[in-house]
Amino acid sequence: MKYPAQPTIETRAAADFLKREARFPQNQSYFADRALKEECGIFGIIGAEEAVAKTALGLHALQHRGQEAAGIVSWDGSRFHSEKKMGLVADNFSDEKVLARLKGSAAIGHTRYSTTGETVLRNVQPFFADLDRGGIAVAHNGNLTNARTLRKELIRKGSIFQTTSDSEHFVQLAALSRGMNMIDKVIDSLTAVEGAYALCILTQELLIGVRDPVGIRPLVLGRLGNAPVLASETCAFDLIGADYVRDVKPGEVVICRADGSVESRQVFPEPKQTRPCLFEMIYFARPNSFIDGQSVYQLRKRLGRQLAREAPCDADMVSPIPDSGVAAAIGYAQATNIPYEMALIRGHYVGRTFIQPAQSIREAGVRRKHSANKGVIKGRKVVLIDDSLVRGTTSRQIIAMLRKAGAKEVHLRIACPPIQYPDFYGIDTPSREELLAASRSVEEMRTIIGADSLSFLSLDGMYEAFGKGPRQKDAPAFTDHCFTGDYPTALTDQDHRSTIAKIEQLSLLAESG
Repeated sequence: MKYPAQPTIETRAAADFLKREARFPQNQSYFADRALKEECGIFGIIGAEEAVAKTALGLHALQHRGQEAAGIVSWDGSRFHSEKKMGLVADNFSDEKVLARLKGSAAIGHTRYSTTGETVLRNVQPFFADLDRGGIAVAHNGNLTNARTLRKELIRKGSIFQTTSDSEHFVQLAALSRGMNMIDKVIDSLTAVEGAYALCILTQELLIGVRDPVGIRPLVLGRLGNAPVLASETCAFDLIGADYVRDVKPGEVVICRADGSVESRQVFPEPKQTRPCLFEMIYFARPNSFIDGQSVYQLRKRLGRQLAREAPCDADMVSPIPDSGVAAAIGYAQATNIPYEMALIRGHYVGRTFIQPAQSIREAGVRRKHSANKGVIKGRKVVLIDDSLVRGTTSRQIIAMLRKAGAKEVHLRIACPPIQYPDFYGIDTPSREELLAASRSVEEMRTIIGADSLSFLSLDGMYEAFGKGPRQKDAPAFTDHCFTGDYPTALTDQDHRSTIAKIEQLSLLAESG
């Protein structure tokens, strides 16, 4: 008789932690209504005791990057195990029995916000397939800009897709390759894709990390004792007690083994100028993470200080729109010597089961998230600080709320330039027609949102705050297309010929292999 797997002490500890977190979930409605939707979070570990429990904790630390679904795949030395669930990590991986089913000393995980593909269980990652050289599981953060063209060509050549996610392309391309080992198969798959990607890949012997040639999406390497760890952000290391080693380089493949060894292969030539996504630093990354060796919290404070120099304001108090504007507001207050106060109090525990309002009272959603602090703002001039302005709907409602609560004046300062162009690399931005700044002047935007004044941080000022400025037109230090329209990669789904050529080349290699 085969008895079910029994939870170990560490599995129980991880489950208990996640159960406690599930009691006070991150406000699902708050995340769903944010102006910009998050990307995805990926995590991987090999050669570690209780690898699955650590993966669940790592995903919990990355929950801010995606709240729709989560999944874990593990390898126990003889077989792969997989669990995929809709919803939050703490809601689904706090069950000791679930964690006990995922056996092994190697695992990868993914927490999802969908940028392509439906929100259904079949699109939840990691994706797994049995290939001629063994099993492979893939977790992907980012978005491919040639996905539609690539999919059409792969189907024409006989591929059968099981999902509507662009992330499955990596599995399909690896299956097409006739590489002699899994590393070669993975590297072959990279030659056909374009866009933004950070990957955690698990095989029977390896944990493989990949970062796109431009470095748009982040990926960091760490160690837990002797065990290599990969994650989207360093905050995942903090929760499990791992040490940060370095960022994975753009165009690099890191090959991690259970004995603790890490091999590096630079698949693509290192770019003269790496271009990480600015929104990772401005918006997405957790404040306690480090990007390129710099504290995200300190970077955002510097944005606030630069904003104060460029757009001072005669006000009685500085307040963030919480939580995204907190660090920038602290920097602004420090630079201007205007008192920092909380004009808005954010409700953190609305919970996932809150009754959705009827259409007639849908705007109550903002009041569920933010409440005016009447005792602080009545009769005072308030300067609000936020990290970005997208549609302007939330800002308009917040400003109206503060005026109703007695604010004498309400000024809005944005710690980034106007967002004028959509994203194709893993951020679910609205269409250009929906972007408030795409076709309006600052004065027109001020009138729409109802502020007494409105100012944005300049593009060069943003670069200066990050120690990279002014912006070099021919060699920008960041992926900043949402502000400039300067996309760092080809948008091949607009011109699919180059993808077809790459698929043909890969097919010829397969036939000759």
